[in-house]
Amino acid sequence: MEAIYTASATATGDGRNGHVRSTDGVLDFDLAVPKEMGGPGGAHTNPEQLFAAGYAACFHSALKAAARLAKVTLTDTAVTIDVGVGRNDQGGYGLRATIEAEINGVDEPTARQLLDTAHQLCPYSNATRGNIDVQLSLA
Repeated sequence: MEAIYTASATATGDGRNGHVRSTDGVLDFDLAVPKEMGGPGGAHTNPEQLFAAGYAACFHSALKAAARLAKVTLTDTAVTIDVGVGRNDQGGYGLRATIEAEINGVDEPTARQLLDTAHQLCPYSNATRGNIDVQLSLA
């Protein structure tokens, strides 16, 4: 695959309690380990939030593309992605994701078809397929 766009960011400091900055400077902020994981939490983001935000935006675009391909007009849509982190069976850590799509103005079978098609189109879904547990649902 030839990349048509490449994003680049650098992490410095103490990993999850460090700092991240994109090469263009648009992203430039500190990170903090969530309280649930034994960290300070507070007003800083973490890698799971960043992953959830990117996945949600990408999946929402894929949902819109799926609708265009199916010649379905969508109004008032949203995608929420919850990303969980926890211990895996190998003694390390793994991720899981739950994708919840709000697809108004179409019947449930059409909404489910669009959701499934979006899951095939989305680069994040393709990257995670077979690697993490991903659950799809309609709101």
